[in-house]
Amino acid sequence: MQSAEEVVQETFLSALSHLDQYAGRGAERAWLLGILKRKIVDLIRKRCRTSSSSETDAADDLSERLFDDKGNWRAEAHQFGPQPSAEMERREFWRIFRDCLAGLPQRQADVFMLREIEGYSTQGICKEFTISPSNLWVLLYRARLRLSLCMKSRWGPEKAS
Repeated sequence: MQSAEEVVQETFLSALSHLDQYAGRGAERAWLLGILKRKIVDLIRKRCRTSSSSETDAADDLSERLFDDKGNWRAEAHQFGPQPSAEMERREFWRIFRDCLAGLPQRQADVFMLREIEGYSTQGICKEFTISPSNLWVLLYRARLRLSLCMKSRWGPEKAS
């Protein structure tokens, strides 16, 4: 949360200091969002340089809980609720999602956000993190597993009010 606030503040400071570069051809909001996206990428780059390259995950444990011996989903692993698309708009969902995302290892959270939320390409993310596509898919797989388990335990029809 603190990083998000810092990135937003840096965005506004950068916009104010480079106000003369705003040509006025587009919406101010789009211009600010462009700056914000670049600031987010800069933050992720900085984290990549300062973080260690080794990550320890509990993916094996998660795999055992979510998949059977044959690699099929366990019945209880994917019973999320009758109408997840309708409930997805709720604020509670996004609050819990942010909390679950914060519980991921930083590198997993970063690649997940870039791929699934920001819509970056596989090639772009691999170049940004200097990883292979197979490494990216492993990081995404592990992030999805952990997010799935966290969301299932904290949010769903029986948890919603």
